[in-house]
Amino acid sequence: MKKNKLYFSSVLLLLASVISACGNGSATTGTDSKAASGGEVAKPKGDPVKLVMYSWRPEDKDGYAKIIEEFEKDNPGIKVEFKPFKSTEYNTIVTNALQSGTGVDILQLRPYDGAKALADANYLTAVDKVKGIENIPSSYLDAARGGDGKVYGIPFMLNNAVIFYNKKLFDDNSLQVPETWDDFLKVSDALKAKNITPIAQSGKAAYLLSMTHTVIGASAYGGNEFVQSLLKGSVNFKDAKFVDSIKRMKQLEAYFPKDFVAIEDKDAQALFYTGKAAMYINGSHRLETFEANKVAFPIDYIPGFAAKKGDPAQITTWVDGSYGIAKSSKHQEQAAKFIEFVASKKFGQLFSDTLTRVSPIKGVEPKHPLLKKMAAQSEKNSTPYLLLTHFSQGTPTTKTTFEDSLQGMYIGKLTVDKVAEDTQASAAKWFKPQAK
Repeated sequence: MKKNKLYFSSVLLLLASVISACGNGSATTGTDSKAASGGEVAKPKGDPVKLVMYSWRPEDKDGYAKIIEEFEKDNPGIKVEFKPFKSTEYNTIVTNALQSGTGVDILQLRPYDGAKALADANYLTAVDKVKGIENIPSSYLDAARGGDGKVYGIPFMLNNAVIFYNKKLFDDNSLQVPETWDDFLKVSDALKAKNITPIAQSGKAAYLLSMTHTVIGASAYGGNEFVQSLLKGSVNFKDAKFVDSIKRMKQLEAYFPKDFVAIEDKDAQALFYTGKAAMYINGSHRLETFEANKVAFPIDYIPGFAAKKGDPAQITTWVDGSYGIAKSSKHQEQAAKFIEFVASKKFGQLFSDTLTRVSPIKGVEPKHPLLKKMAAQSEKNSTPYLLLTHFSQGTPTTKTTFEDSLQGMYIGKLTVDKVAEDTQASAAKWFKPQAK
């Protein structure tokens, strides 16, 4: 028990930096087997079973009401309560619920190392046998795979990090959409000369800086080729190519709003919405936000930069969350039925259409034209969100160290080289290269 508590304390520290049960009983081995199989749920006797479903996205509540309604039509013996919390508070709330064994049946799992930590701490039910899992690519299932190789969550959303731009501002100022990094600098200089802030960037929440980095940095360090070399240990974060990607971040400072490290993301969005800034770097989930705010101008996006003109740019793609079953839930079979629904094409299409997202399920095609284009690019030429997908371990995590170091660079405390050194020093404490 003491060992488990110590382990869970480390899980809590990990989850707190990744941003990103009814009763006290634990499921028996037999219950786990039934849950994993996605078998038939027994006909209800008396009141329907209520499943409590945790999420870190309160803004999705109306959309999920529609999605859950469809599930409950086909499963009259099950009621699902969507219970969202603030993203900044979610990890602590989930940790407390899982540790106490009460409060949650189904939960959104932070991707990659966040999900792995909970699975390895034995707080989740494996879902390998759920019907429909075969329609999700293995690389996406890796976002919720435990150290034992089993899958503990069904991915429900893909995200792309891109550069959104105001098409009207570009057209009014006769600006061509940049293909390369040099093109981008020229466009930014032209905007600045017209007293238009080139990039609406917030730096107060440090994770926004690594998201910007993954878009503008991939073509500097070499995208997938560098990622594979890094994972094999033949290069590290002090490599000249990765240092160049940090230099790009430093160069961008001239194109960000004044005192951007102190402004919130909502303030950066306001600069973009009002036309005071021409571009905004964030995830594809922001399309829903744009539509909710009824942005008055046409928006398009730049997927990233090509190494040279004419080459395709790699678009950053990652799984941004999965749904798992709390092992402490007393309703394993009913929870597995909902997870089976999450793995279905019906859920994927409903989710994509209702919440303006890309689904990881094969055969789901987004209706939104920009999402449709992103999904097509992701299939052809994508690169991972490097720090999130592979370096979200350590205390603090290497991703957090990188983000905090970028903030330090922007306030004049750290040099470009020091950012790289600190990031590598963090990774060296825990990262073991893959076997070559």
